[in-house]
Amino acid sequence: MISKKLFSPICFSALIYLTGCSGVGTDVLAGRNALQTGRPNDAVGYLTRAAAIDPNYQTGNRVPEGVLTLLGWAYYETGKYDDARKTLEKAVSLNRDDPLAHLYLGLTLLRNGDRERGRKEVEVGLKGIDDTLEYINMDRVTGFYWDPGRQIRDSVRKVLTANLDNTQLAVAAERIGIDFDAEIDRARRDESLSRNSGGGGGN
Repeated sequence: MISKKLFSPICFSALIYLTGCSGVGTDVLAGRNALQTGRPNDAVGYLTRAAAIDPNYQTGNRVPEGVLTLLGWAYYETGKYDDARKTLEKAVSLNRDDPLAHLYLGLTLLRNGDRERGRKEVEVGLKGIDDTLEYINMDRVTGFYWDPGRQIRDSVRKVLTANLDNTQLAVAAERIGIDFDAEIDRARRDESLSRNSGGGGGN
């Protein structure tokens, strides 16, 4: 399950400012913040309200995290696996290119005992994370902000080529999912700081 991480109110406020969101967007960011700080029950409350208004809402452009993906993740963290599965299956149907939707759907299926399909979905999610980061890194202007040391991509490739049992796969996939979600904030923050300080990027 997700571990508590430091995520300051200042940083959260900055994210709201950077995305210029209100209403549904504010609830989605509040729910995501609750997930990142180990409060999945709070996250379910925020994200359920947001999803009821706009189930198609996504958080950004480079890595659009859908509200249903985040809600499914929150259900997974609270152990409500049936709710998680239904929500994440809908998230995947809305956006088959959402790697976290596939990843958490796979983890949910593994928890529910559907091992074959669960492993497949986890692997699709992991490959999607790798592909997403590789694609972003092709941007010579800002791509280098994303996974600059290749830790996430290296972890993904190690997991995909290792002969892990279901428990080991779930633990590794959870860690990568958390790291990938955190990387979205880190890359956006570094890019914004560089832009505001007059710095540039790329070759």
